[in-house]
Amino acid sequence: MKPAEIYILNQPENFREILYNLQVVIEKCIPNDLQLLYKWKLPFYYYKGKPFCYFNVSYKNNYVDLGIFNGYELTNTSTKLISENRSMMKSLRYYSLEELDNELLVEILEESLLLLKKKNRD
Repeated sequence: MKPAEIYILNQPENFREILYNLQVVIEKCIPNDLQLLYKWKLPFYYYKGKPFCYFNVSYKNNYVDLGIFNGYELTNTSTKLISENRSMMKSLRYYSLEELDNELLVEILEESLLLLKKKNRD
């Protein structure tokens, strides 16, 4: 089993459910050229070798963050993302599985992927 998978498996059930759901949506939305790695003690998705998004569980504040690497560049969904004084990344924050909006998540992933592809062409 890969370290990123172990990270997810070892989370308390409430966080693990959120992480599994995010994992399924991400891998369904971007089925090719996506790799789940373990970097900086967190599960990171890389798209064609470039950082794309990551999972971070906050035990102190009781939530799961889905960090989006180019989140600061997103325009269609920018009001739904949290920046918290981060200049490059923004995130979606989930306190419960019921808060997960798959439509919004897919919209953010697709826009983020388009921006990443555009950068790679430039």
